[in-house]
Amino acid sequence: MSLDPWTGPWEDSDPDANFKHDVALYSRLDPLTTLTNLSATVNIPVGSLCRYILAKWAVAGSEALLCLGPTAVDRLWQTVADAHETGTEAAKLAAFDDLAGQLSWLRVPLEEQ
Repeated sequence: MSLDPWTGPWEDSDPDANFKHDVALYSRLDPLTTLTNLSATVNIPVGSLCRYILAKWAVAGSEALLCLGPTAVDRLWQTVADAHETGTEAAKLAAFDDLAGQLSWLRVPLEEQ
């Protein structure tokens, strides 16, 4: 596998423009410097570290869904969908407040008492 940098181009109207911008931004870095140092420190081959990182990143969405659960994801998404369907700024602000409330409830176990 070759770790080639990529800088575009892409159209502003591209639905994946944000992702492509992120890829181009991170393409400026050479991850092998960090991975080589980590490899030497923990005595794991660079290729194995690459495989671990890619696998972990690839399943992160599924892992988040498993942690949060489909009911909570659906509830959060329905708030957004309703606001988009209504289409008003007031609905979007209300959705933001609703999402903030739901997320604050989810954060309760994470907050220091």
